[in-house]
Parts: sequence; structure tokens; C-alpha cells
Amino acid sequence: MLSILAQAASGWANLDEFLFIAMPYAVIVLFLFATIRRFIGDKFTYSSYSSQFLENKHQFYVAVPWHFGIISLFLGHLIGFLVPRGVLWWNQVPLRLYIIELGALIFAVSALFGLVNAVLRRVNNSRVRIVTSRMDFIIILMLLFQVLSGMYVAVFDRWGTNWFAGVLAPWLWSLFKLNPDISAVRDLPLSVKLHIVGAFLIFAVFPFTRLVHVLVVPITYLWRLPQQVIWNRKGRTPSQQQ
Repeated sequence: MLSILAQAASGWANLDEFLFIAMPYAVIVLFLFATIRRFIGDKFTYSSYSSQFLENKHQFYVAVPWHFGIISLFLGHLIGFLVPRGVLWWNQVPLRLYIIELGALIFAVSALFGLVNAVLRRVNNSRVRIVTSRMDFIIILMLLFQVLSGMYVAVFDRWGTNWFAGVLAPWLWSLFKLNPDISAVRDLPLSVKLHIVGAFLIFAVFPFTRLVHVLVVPITYLWRLPQQVIWNRKGRTPSQQQ
């Protein structure tokens, strides 16, 4: 019996080493190679392939809540990675901890709302459905899993900002320093491990999806002058649109 338990423990340990040491490095190599290769060989596919001209009203309820939520969550994770001690210092005060945890959950709900609307838009609108590839549905499902698993962690495995800054940030830094240390990661709940693995899987398929458009997003639109659109049609006067 003890030997069986020992073998099982050894198997889990090997699995942790694969998931949290081997897989991250493999994903980083794949991400860089495939992304650069796609940009050099087929740079014109670096686009979100917007279907706004097919149906615009419903897209508003997809793009706005999704981008608002996911960008906020990404910045939150980035802050936890870059300044983990600052996050732990902030969380020393319970009220501030509650605020940051509630804010993250609200951003996750916003992202989930956008993703659900993205699925409904692509399923219910025939014109949008025609231009939707299999990979589009796959990445949307992967993102849905990631957001839902993150919300599960936020509700049932509190407090995410603390264990991210105290456990995941040091682990990620150890990967970047080429001296991986997963001693603390081994003890994380299964839900947290699934959330981590889901994130790396998204990075693995990232270069093969339309998500690559975020790498070349024209951020100058944030400060450029309003675009002028001139209608060359009888009976219409030139107008300006934002």
C-alpha cells in the first residue's frame, strides 16, 4: 500500500515538473517562433478580421465589456508579477484587500459578459457565422474556461492576489532566471493549477489565431485627431464621425 502511494506521489511530482517547468519553456519557444514566422511569412494575417461591417450593434456588447475586463485583468496580473511586494503590502489592510479582490471579480464578470455575447453573435447571426473559423470557436472556449476558472478561484480559493504575489510571481521569476523552483506551486489547489495550465495553453495557440492582432494594435488612435469620413453621395453633406 505504501509503495502504491509512493508511486502515485512520484507520478504527481513528475506531472508538476512537466506542467510547471517543461511546458512553460516549450510554450515560450513555440510562441516566439510561430509568431515571428507568421509575421515574416504572412504578415497580412495579423488582423482581428473584424466582422463589424456585417453586424455592428451586437459587436458593441462583445468588444467593449471584453476588452475592458480582459485588459484590466491583464494589467492586474502584470502588476502582481512586477511588484509582488507592493501587492502584498497593499493587501495588509483588509479593506484594501477586499477592494482589489472585488475589482478583479467585476472585471472578470465584464470579460465573461463579452465572451458570452461573442458566442451568441457568432451562433445566431448567419453572416458572422460564415466568416467564423473553427479556431475562432476553440479560442473563445479556451478564453471562457480561463475566465470561469479565474472566477472560481476568486470565489472559492481566496485570496488570489495574495497567492499570486506570494507564490506565482516568485515561480515565474524563477523561470525567467532559468532556475525554476516549483516547490510552492506543488501545494496550490487543483483549480489554481488548471487556471495556470489554461493560460499557457492559450499562449501556445495564440500565434495561430486572430488574437495576434493585439501585437500590432494601432494604439495611436488613443491620441490621434478624429477621423474624417466624407460621404460622396448626392443629397448628403460631408460629416465627421469619431
